[in-house]
Amino acid sequence: MTLLAALERLRDLAAALPLPLETPQAAPARRTRGELVAQVDDYLLPRLRQVDAPLLVVVGGSTGAGKSTLVNSLVRDDASPAGVRRPTTRAPVLVCAPADESWYADDRVLPGLARLRGRAPAGEPDGGHTTLRLVPSDRLRPGLALLDAPDIDSVVEANRELAAQLLAAADLWLFVTTAARYADAVPWDLLRTAQERATALAVVLNRVPPGAAEEVAPHLAEMLRDRGLPGARLFTLGEVPLIGGRLPEQEVGEVRRWLERLAADADARAAVVRSTLAGALASLEVRVPALGSAAAEQAEAAGRLADVVRTAYDAARDEVEAGVRDGSLLRGEVLARWQEVVGTGEFMRGLESRIGRARDRLRAALTGRPAPTQALAGALESGVETLVRAAAEGAAERSATAWRADPAGAGLLRPDLAHAAEDLPERAAVTVREWQGAVLDLVREEGADKRVTARVASYGVNGLGLVVMLAVFSHTGGLTGAEVAVAGGTSALGQRLLEAIFGDEAVRRMAARARRDLLARVDVLLGEEVTRYTTLLAAAPTAGDRATLDDALADIRGARTQELDGHSPDDHAVDRSGVA
Repeated sequence: MTLLAALERLRDLAAALPLPLETPQAAPARRTRGELVAQVDDYLLPRLRQVDAPLLVVVGGSTGAGKSTLVNSLVRDDASPAGVRRPTTRAPVLVCAPADESWYADDRVLPGLARLRGRAPAGEPDGGHTTLRLVPSDRLRPGLALLDAPDIDSVVEANRELAAQLLAAADLWLFVTTAARYADAVPWDLLRTAQERATALAVVLNRVPPGAAEEVAPHLAEMLRDRGLPGARLFTLGEVPLIGGRLPEQEVGEVRRWLERLAADADARAAVVRSTLAGALASLEVRVPALGSAAAEQAEAAGRLADVVRTAYDAARDEVEAGVRDGSLLRGEVLARWQEVVGTGEFMRGLESRIGRARDRLRAALTGRPAPTQALAGALESGVETLVRAAAEGAAERSATAWRADPAGAGLLRPDLAHAAEDLPERAAVTVREWQGAVLDLVREEGADKRVTARVASYGVNGLGLVVMLAVFSHTGGLTGAEVAVAGGTSALGQRLLEAIFGDEAVRRMAARARRDLLARVDVLLGEEVTRYTTLLAAAPTAGDRATLDDALADIRGARTQELDGHSPDDHAVDRSGVA
């Protein structure tokens, strides 16, 4: 794989890497992701596609450091607006020789910025931080362009972000600070980035009071050495009155001559490009693993949150199964409707001595009293729906409590997730009705045997289906006292009736199948509740994302070794200015 193709692959992987969870590494990883994608788009890909393109020198620095004044002074033209209003530069201004304008007119460099051509008319908006203004100037030699960037410490966040993006797109930084502010923290944070990425760097120490240069300049040079930037070229400009809004020639002449020599020397420009290009590629060795680590952290957090939900809803399923098996559904409304169907007291008195007569009575009840049987079916439906809803409510509450206590989950949690879905009762009712229909089909299936068809017909499929449903809930562990006697006796009566019609084995088989079918349908209901949570985790990285990033980095490493003349990044980083 070529280096260009490998970078394009990494860029796409990084841009697509989701980091939705508020894990400890998430915020810095999101910044790293944005910076990496921007630098690949704005610098690495354009530079690799056009290695001989003009050198892009980005002029950056703090608010009021005099960046625009310096640019105008270097090109002897009012190319970039300068003034006391802060921030002065919002839209970046790129000044280049007319022969080089075509390099920057399209989206090969800084593709996210719209192009404006020519100086901004006085009093008109400059286009803001979404534009790049191209200003051709005959006073700048071909081979090198100056880009006046917004303030790195601007009060406007968008300006600060754009300034960092532009500096990451530079072949060379021309960093402007002042004698009064050269030790500020913000500039050094950015200069540390230059050191980490081996970016070619020159520093302009501006507005040095008379007599202070001998003290301030050596101190700044010492700070640069201490921070790993010993090769940075340092220029000192005195605090002098401006002439026509520009610095006098004796102040900027040395900087201009240095830039002109750089523009005229193809080998020197190539050295700068190699140094910065190699440094940017080397920085991927730190940034990509950091993204991979954040992705792994997100995958672990997503798995942890999903496990919490699964555990809660597994417990809910167990609650429903216990409620189905322990006979608690034969309480209350179901028990009352059953009594209406068969007359429980009379059947209890005749159960042991007159079971045959009781069966006759039950047959009459099942075949001749449609309203009570319908009420019983409705009571069963309501009972199961209540059981499922109570279990789902408990699971939702447990899941939401666990997510709320976890920063990764708290950022995703919605108020509705603390409760079962609003439509759960309706879905549960439909599920139970469908299950009841399946039980009737089961009775028909068992009744297809010619030996039992007549007996099934004499009691009716619907009536026998209800008895099978009751058999599913036949255990009485959830009942006490008189309820045990009534429910247990009537269930025993139904059991004996079914055995008389279908046989012992068939009855056990039907009850087991019906119970498994009901619980399987409940599993579907609870699974739908689980997806309310898990869909929120679907965007999180998976365990494979880290491995994929590592593979992409390995491809870049191999291609870099082959295509950059076999040199390591350090081979090009001795003189960061690119000029002796």
